[in-house]
Amino acid sequence: YSVSKDVTQNLIEGSNVPSECTPIHLNLVARHGTRSPTKKRLRELENLSGRLKELVRDAEARKLPSDKIPGWLGQWKSPWEGKVKGGELIRQGEEELYQLGIRVRERFPSLFEEDYHPDVYTIRATQIPRASASAVAFGMGLFSEKGNLGPGRNRAFAVTSENRASDTKLRFFECCQNYKSYRKAKEPAVDKLKEPVLNKITASVAKRYDLKFTKQDISSLWFLCKQEASLLNVTNQSCELFTPSEVALLEWTDDLEVFLLKGYGNSLNYKMGVPLLEDVLHSMEEAIKAREEKLPPGSYEKARLRFAHAETIVPFSCLLGLFLDGSEFEKIQKEKPLELPPQPPKTRDFRGSTMAPFGGNNILVLYSCPAESSPKYFVQVLHNEHPIAVPGCDGKDFCSLEDFKAKVVTPHLKHAFDNLCNADLNDLKQKPASSKLSMLSSWLFGSSHGSEL
Repeated sequence: YSVSKDVTQNLIEGSNVPSECTPIHLNLVARHGTRSPTKKRLRELENLSGRLKELVRDAEARKLPSDKIPGWLGQWKSPWEGKVKGGELIRQGEEELYQLGIRVRERFPSLFEEDYHPDVYTIRATQIPRASASAVAFGMGLFSEKGNLGPGRNRAFAVTSENRASDTKLRFFECCQNYKSYRKAKEPAVDKLKEPVLNKITASVAKRYDLKFTKQDISSLWFLCKQEASLLNVTNQSCELFTPSEVALLEWTDDLEVFLLKGYGNSLNYKMGVPLLEDVLHSMEEAIKAREEKLPPGSYEKARLRFAHAETIVPFSCLLGLFLDGSEFEKIQKEKPLELPPQPPKTRDFRGSTMAPFGGNNILVLYSCPAESSPKYFVQVLHNEHPIAVPGCDGKDFCSLEDFKAKVVTPHLKHAFDNLCNADLNDLKQKPASSKLSMLSSWLFGSSHGSEL
């Protein structure tokens, strides 16, 4: 997560928030910071190490000139070799969230000038340790020099978590039975969609180096490339095996998976996040009520800060309609599926890496404007700390609370979480997958989308 990273063409020049408007409440929904590979991935990288040695031995047996084989390949060992537990927040991830906490406080000083109280600054995380560790790192930045603990003058603060099995606000994807069935049924189909690209890249990398790479090798090397680049700042090993156009295609296959299993590819993916959207709106309404009733500072909530996962951030961004143009936004409001993100070299707005990188976040700030202005309350939406176009707000980042409620939130409120997630949805029952891609694509999206492949 780097704030300077360009988020994509949906970033806009921020609206000039009128100087007489003051922020009165802030909602944050953030993904945990950079973590180490998970247990399953650690095993995959251990296997890759043995597999690369095998490939080099085979090349030597075939008397392949040694200058053709990338030097690092035969000696490569997983940097996480021997590690059995994974998935924890690493130092880089702590730093990301700590700095985010400092920047949020500096950007909205009037919201964070009060003494800490758990009901004024509510901090919630999922029960997964990397999420609560991220909440702690953020809180240490947010409240640094506000207490008297240790040389950093830190202060203690509370992080609360719901039980995993009932956390419908931050882990709705784990509480939603129909989503779990949908995902399980859809994963093989997603692999099938990615297959032609992986086959093509496997063939060209194998030919370029005259090494007998398999599709699994290429898949693991692409994962390694992303880990080396983001965790170790190494780009001259596994990443160099791929040409820029292959990297673009591999990123597209990742985005395809995010789109279909977490994003706009199916309305259930994001509709199950409605309890979180309602929670955001409810917190704004409570803040307005407190203001209208002129409650004294310190007696009402000023910020609701949440720390979760990519599976939380992507659906929440979809509920806000981010990374869509106006016509696509109308489609999702009618719960129609969207076209797949177009394959490179065509450009696309939907990118998992900008939507939910480690530490990625959406911030919704509620503003109160002078009484003579009508309407009185406005919402600003920031994505990874940058103003972003919200189709429901006429493509602006700043709109009246009435518009935000009517155009962004209300259209999603038709379904209760229980009906969506636990009722018997016949249309989500698994249908037999056909080996033909065109059949598969019509099964996934309706026949009109076949051309997208």
